[in-house]
Amino acid sequence: MKNFWLLCFLLSTLWGVAHDGYDLWLRYDQIADETRLGEYQNAFGGIYFNTDSPTLKVALQEMDRGLSGLLAQSPRFLDTASDGAGLIVLKKVLLDATTLQQVAGDFEGLGRDGFVISPITSNGRKATLITANEDLGILYGVFHFLRQLQMQQPLHALKERSTPKTDIRMLNHWDNLDRTVERGYAGFSIWNWHTLPDLIDQRYIDYARANASIGINATSPTNVNANAEILTPHYLEKVQALARVFRPYGIKVYLTARFSAPIEIGGLQTADPLDTQVRQWWKDKATEIYSLIPDFGGFLVKANSEGQPGPQNYGRTHADGANMLAEALAPHQGTVIWRAFVYSEHDLTDRAKQAFSEFVPVDGQFHTNVMLQVKNGPIDFQPREPFHPMFGAMPKTPLMMEFQITQEYLGFSTHLVFLPRLFEEVLQADTYRKGKGSTVARVIDGSLHGYTRTGMAGVANIGTDINWTGHPFGQANWYGFGRLAWDPYMSSEQIAEEWLRTTFSNERGFLQPMKQLLLGSREAVVHYMNPLGLHHIFDSGHHYGPGPWVDNHSRPEWNPVYYHRADRLGVGFDRTATGSDALQQYAPHWAEKWGDLASCPEEYLLWFHHLPWTYVLKNGHTLWEGMALTYQQGVVEVQQMKNTWAQMAPYVDLEQHDRVSMLLDIQLKEARWWRDACLLYFGQFSGEPLPPGVDAPDHSLGYYQSLKFPYAPGIRPSWDD
Repeated sequence: MKNFWLLCFLLSTLWGVAHDGYDLWLRYDQIADETRLGEYQNAFGGIYFNTDSPTLKVALQEMDRGLSGLLAQSPRFLDTASDGAGLIVLKKVLLDATTLQQVAGDFEGLGRDGFVISPITSNGRKATLITANEDLGILYGVFHFLRQLQMQQPLHALKERSTPKTDIRMLNHWDNLDRTVERGYAGFSIWNWHTLPDLIDQRYIDYARANASIGINATSPTNVNANAEILTPHYLEKVQALARVFRPYGIKVYLTARFSAPIEIGGLQTADPLDTQVRQWWKDKATEIYSLIPDFGGFLVKANSEGQPGPQNYGRTHADGANMLAEALAPHQGTVIWRAFVYSEHDLTDRAKQAFSEFVPVDGQFHTNVMLQVKNGPIDFQPREPFHPMFGAMPKTPLMMEFQITQEYLGFSTHLVFLPRLFEEVLQADTYRKGKGSTVARVIDGSLHGYTRTGMAGVANIGTDINWTGHPFGQANWYGFGRLAWDPYMSSEQIAEEWLRTTFSNERGFLQPMKQLLLGSREAVVHYMNPLGLHHIFDSGHHYGPGPWVDNHSRPEWNPVYYHRADRLGVGFDRTATGSDALQQYAPHWAEKWGDLASCPEEYLLWFHHLPWTYVLKNGHTLWEGMALTYQQGVVEVQQMKNTWAQMAPYVDLEQHDRVSMLLDIQLKEARWWRDACLLYFGQFSGEPLPPGVDAPDHSLGYYQSLKFPYAPGIRPSWDD
């Protein structure tokens, strides 16, 4: 035992202090490559950095922190640029004519948030300039510059002109006021409402730093299943304190507004959006909020969905409800973000059709400061879905993407799943609404329809765990969301490389295998959970593990059997003209392609078709054989992930390596659980044996059906189980 602890001490000395993950991708460890280190030290020996605002002050602090760690020496800040500065950080308005001329062409269209990093000649010597139109652009430029140093890019590569392609880049927290987190798997809420506004936790500041480093500029700290109490003076004072922390980092606060708040906290008898008193109540509430938080972003609203109150309670439309709030916010330049995730127990049509049916007919009826926030797919954050048919179908109403970063349907925080691969798949999908090239990304950035407001939201995976996200690799999904919100055209491969380099190592022996692991991880999850277009077959309520047999809920669409429709004849949901006809909500290109078995991609096969078990797939296997072999493939892929990670021990500190190894053990165990439970269940309908190459289940179907998880994390408290 004594020798064991000696070995641990020697290893910690070799690797430095063990990383607990708290620093996220902002690890500023000394650059190991001595050549690159010397290059940077010589180039950035003197720095001129103008600071005349809170935002520029935090930018300077970040530069000091980053260079002190990366270059192993405290940076020397100069009083003037003429003192031989190798790094100059200045806004455009402060640049002299000679310097401005060297970067003049780079400022066009830069906007408020964009930045330029450029090599220049200053006072006869080579230097690097970070500049922008506004203070916030400087902050973003500093973070990007430090990221390039973390990745050990050569000096000639430190040249960038970058401007965000979306305006609102927001994290949606589903955090409750009691600090539980709906669909949260990384501990409790980081917002300690009890000690706010007087106690400002360092984590609030580090949260703002992390978000600013990837361009996130908005946050809604409370659950979309909203509690009206957040709009009371007692809580608004607490929100004001958070807004004060976030302001230097360019982050605006939005609040989730419960539609029935005028009744619950306002003493009114109705929340009818056309009622004069109700409309005045919201106007007064908006004025109250802006008096405390002058840069308040606006309201995020979930209405008439899953039992939440809304305008339809009073016979009004979504446009009526959204426009009432828009009028209250308009004098303050605030925005209403109205979620399009709606489905009703009173609507017996295909759940996948309901949002399109409710919103597309009222396109053009929303006020100009209203945005509709649309989930990436028509059901609910499944491991794979076709893109939502609303994208491209509402040219007169700005649509804002909603991705889920927290892994509600992808193994919580115990499964390694690189979600930027999923995000990229959706963003690059072509809607064909205005011909070929009408991608979802072009809808989101406004270029397809000329939207004047644009945005992307992600449901956060952040909690009080020391590493923020539970699984160390869950950080990559937060990071990747921010990078794609800034630029929806980034590749998941580039994001993977950036995150691996800044979080772990620049060593080629680590980067190449780990990049492939990340890029293949989402497909592995699809294989062992929802192959060939199966969807929403998760156990109900907590969504933890398989539950394709569940059929006892009062609302049909809460039952997994609703989605797979397995019987002796076959399996799958018919969404063609012979079924729910959900295909008609897509452009004709997709309706024809997905509706025809000859051209429908097999990853969407059972999403759009109910097929016999003997249907022959493109590889010659029957549907049953293909399903079984794909489940098996998913298990094998997780085993391969384990094998790859085992070889990464030389590049990762011992604590991190052990933690991820144990999590991969859990993932492999649960991949087998998914395979065995689903094949036993569907096998009783197919009547066919498992094909060669598929492992026999460890237990009976009855065993898997008996498993209960009443205390699984992240359960919605009011869910009707």
